[in-house]
Amino acid sequence: MKEASLSRVTKGRNTPPDHRSHDVLVVGAGLIGASIAYGLARQGVNVCVLDEGDVALRASRGNFGLIWVQGKGLGAPAYARWTRRSAGLWRQFLTDLTDISGIAVPFEQRGGVELCQTEQELANRLNQMEQLSAEARDLGFAYERLDAEGLRRHFPGIAADVAGGVFTPYDGHVDPLRLLSALHTALARLGVPVRSHAGVVGLRALDHGGYVAETSSGGVEAAQLVLAAGLGTRSVAEQLGVAVPLHPIRGQVLITERLAPAFGLPTSIVRQTADGTVQIGSSQEDVGFDTGTRPEVLAAIARKAIRFFPFLKKVQVVRAWGALRIMSPDGLPIYDSPADHPGCFIISCHSGVTLSPVHALVLAPAIAGGLLPDGLRTFQLERFHVSPPV
Repeated sequence: MKEASLSRVTKGRNTPPDHRSHDVLVVGAGLIGASIAYGLARQGVNVCVLDEGDVALRASRGNFGLIWVQGKGLGAPAYARWTRRSAGLWRQFLTDLTDISGIAVPFEQRGGVELCQTEQELANRLNQMEQLSAEARDLGFAYERLDAEGLRRHFPGIAADVAGGVFTPYDGHVDPLRLLSALHTALARLGVPVRSHAGVVGLRALDHGGYVAETSSGGVEAAQLVLAAGLGTRSVAEQLGVAVPLHPIRGQVLITERLAPAFGLPTSIVRQTADGTVQIGSSQEDVGFDTGTRPEVLAAIARKAIRFFPFLKKVQVVRAWGALRIMSPDGLPIYDSPADHPGCFIISCHSGVTLSPVHALVLAPAIAGGLLPDGLRTFQLERFHVSPPV
């Protein structure tokens, strides 16, 4: 450990704090942190969760709700495999979560479609699918080219001049708010304390092993530490002298009035929710931590959706919002356990919905055993060659 971080982490704390100790402390109660804590609790691990509450820039309540595989991991086979693995666990994950929480989460996984306005766009997309298939090797990657007639089978109201689309069977969608509620309810029923309005104001490694986090309502000690606080992970990790390069990218979303079923499958720009509303998105904006909306961006989102589905022009929009994605410099997840911080795990991604099952059913048991799962080495922080904060 470098001297710059040594004074911050260990000096001045040579005895354990006088409060209850846990096996694992999870910082962050969004979809990523809650999924990991849920998976740990199912393993019988004594877990505590800290969260800063409603002031958090929480992607979990502002995202699009897609379970999306196609297009992810292009040129990054480890990410593609990890995503596929999670997609294959969704039904098992939700069955068990519903049994424990008693909350039925709206969910469909019958595939999804990437829409292509022009023949060139369709050709480009098919080339990407070919590359994903080649990179998948023995795992395989199934996809289907849909022409205009094929699209109309799923989307009767699609514009006549849309060239086609690509279907993959792994995709789906879910209600992210209900999912987060189910995870928190399951945590409560499993006896996991979730301390809201308990942002971490101090974090130290202990000389005897383990970590202590200080909050406005007191300290919490644990043998292991999971940092899964979204955009807040960066500042929390800095207290251990670990640099985690994360930045926000805003996405804006529109929600319409309730409609009769009009979309047979979800797409990356439009999906119909279980209650009939249509969710339309989204943008990619580098605007810092601004979660607001801009009329010109929302108008562009609406125009794009109307190009594909002209009937939406007469549909009433009832609300809109902006939310922040958590992005690393290369857009891939971060899964790391720094060598100079034994028992500390740093977890970040911008696919918290899609990856919820693999976080609960694969990552959490591995963390309980003190290791990251095989195949995640490519997602370690060393790929960024970042220097620790001074």
